[in-house]
Amino acid sequence: MTDKAFAAGEPGYRIRPFEQADVTRLFESFAQHGWHKSVETFRGYLDDQRHGARACYIADVGGAVAGYCTLLWKSTYQPFNAAGIPEIADLNVLPPYRQRGVGTALLDAVESAAGARSAVVGLGVGLYADYGAAQRLYVRRGYLPDGCGVMYEYRTVEPCRSIPIDDNATLMMTRALKN
Repeated sequence: MTDKAFAAGEPGYRIRPFEQADVTRLFESFAQHGWHKSVETFRGYLDDQRHGARACYIADVGGAVAGYCTLLWKSTYQPFNAAGIPEIADLNVLPPYRQRGVGTALLDAVESAAGARSAVVGLGVGLYADYGAAQRLYVRRGYLPDGCGVMYEYRTVEPCRSIPIDDNATLMMTRALKN
């Protein structure tokens, strides 16, 4: 789908849709970096892609998995769902490939796919420090908060309510796409 080069002498990277063999490759690659995502997650993503519910992209660098990103055509976040806004979900780049354009290339691929069906794309970003690089990337790309405030498990956090700051606490954002 997309082939790009790193610095001279380094292997380039390729962004392409998920294939069956990627399920095991993704599971093993993430496990090698201490990131334990279940093989069922990747099987589910591939199944969703086969049924047209999700678009899934993988980044390969010299034959190694560098990361992946998926796009839900029908978001489970009610404001996006009601407006027909596809949701970018689960962008992950393995540590050795960060700050090298892989995340940007994955976002380019999912935004391009979203732009074929919608004038807007959305995503949710976590609130704690581990999401700092993603927060900055999304703002640089033009994503803006959707105006609904902080969400916990896709539900509005009411004023004065305490929530855990974990992966379920997000700020939902949207970006207008050029058509």
